Amino acid sequence: MSRKEAILRTAIRFFSEKGFKDTSMADLAKMTGTAQGTIFYHFHSKEELFISVLEEIKKGIIEQLEGYLRSEDFKTGLDMVEGSVSFYLYLAGAMEERFLLLHRHDAYELAEVNTVCRQNLESIYNSILDIFEKAVLLGQKDGSIGDMPARKTALIIFSMVDGLVRFNTYKLYDAGALYNELIASCRRILQNKPS
Repeated sequence: MSRKEAILRTAIRFFSEKGFKDTSMADLAKMTGTAQGTIFYHFHSKEELFISVLEEIKKGIIEQLEGYLRSEDFKTGLDMVEGSVSFYLYLAGAMEERFLLLHRHDAYELAEVNTVCRQNLESIYNSILDIFEKAVLLGQKDGSIGDMPARKTALIIFSMVDGLVRFNTYKLYDAGALYNELIASCRRILQNKPS
């Protein structure tokens, strides 16, 4: 592993645990065994390092989601929505540290003043939403999902799922305990109702 990769991995952990504001470059340098100057050589500022972390998170999440979708053969769009919901919940548990970072408020405070940070956060969520929207469109084509605005519907479904992930991330409620109810709710929202 290169020094730059080691810095990135440590930064992911620190930004997840402490947030952007409370992560110091001195702590990162100490934990990686490098000088602060070395960190600034690879990443010119703490903001640039944070943006690199977001890019790494996006890459990891999207690779995992796309790999899952390639490995599955969904019979209907509704099946694809349910599979995507299930895999997203699994992924949030498997990548808990990265999801914690995405759920920290200070990332969005930085996004208010740093357009590159905002673009990266939007890109992460839009990439995930694209998968849900693709499933809704497929379901509308095969008749398993009713006629509704696909992007808005994808956003509603994703918001429900990510809301449960946030409860789980903050150890407020076990998202798995509501899995069956979540899937049933998705079906009620999406299924094509007979006239």
